[in-house]
Amino acid sequence: MQTLTVPMSDGFGVSVQVAGPADAPTLLLLAGQANNHHWWDLVRGGFEARWRTVTLDQRGTGDSRGPVGEWSTRLFADDAAAVVEHLGGGPVAVYGTSMGGRVAQVLAAEHPELVARLVLACTSPGGPHAQERDAGVRRDLAHPDPAHRRATLRELFYTDAWPHRPEDSVLFGDRAMSAEETRAHLRASARHDAWDLLPRISAPTLVLHGTDDRMVATANAPLLAERIPGAVLHLHEGGRHGFFEEFATEITPLVSDFLE
Repeated sequence: MQTLTVPMSDGFGVSVQVAGPADAPTLLLLAGQANNHHWWDLVRGGFEARWRTVTLDQRGTGDSRGPVGEWSTRLFADDAAAVVEHLGGGPVAVYGTSMGGRVAQVLAAEHPELVARLVLACTSPGGPHAQERDAGVRRDLAHPDPAHRRATLRELFYTDAWPHRPEDSVLFGDRAMSAEETRAHLRASARHDAWDLLPRISAPTLVLHGTDDRMVATANAPLLAERIPGAVLHLHEGGRHGFFEEFATEITPLVSDFLE
């Protein structure tokens, strides 16, 4: 894997990771809230025979550290666009999950020349039209006991058949983030509202979601699919928020077929 730092227009350095054949088409993978590129560790290998995979550490995660500002999914989308341009330009395939899916929505709407095909998984449009998680989930995620929060995340992300411990997951956040950085990511995701942008997405789009997702309610998937022109919807039976990883042997080929 090649690692490089790409400077943004404001001087912030974003860490980027590139793997797979150098002459292959590019697949940009966008991770969830308060997570770095390791979010994709158990998934990206399934794409690398066919794609040059590109990940990035969003501001405040991984090796992308610097001043904390009023970050937004629009800013993160502009960062992703700058990364694509730095690596040779588009259009590229984009696969965004959770908050990465929110960033991908803005990227596809505001930088259509850079996005050839788009996959949005376990994400939502945000704003007043979205269906938010229920009060019980919010309460458990804010519990003062870290062990309780980890157990809650394990239940929200994986089915009972997932054979690992909660601390083995790469989806539960970048533990090196400061409280200030974590709050900035939370605000960016919470303030996302792409409802008016979605009809502007021109790239062929696949919307994926697990039917048992309580972290980001499954009801958000048909909202996205109906709002994005020509979008295709696929619901994975029994999948929770981490379904794209837990069921990667089924989901990755589905995504690959769509992108090709």
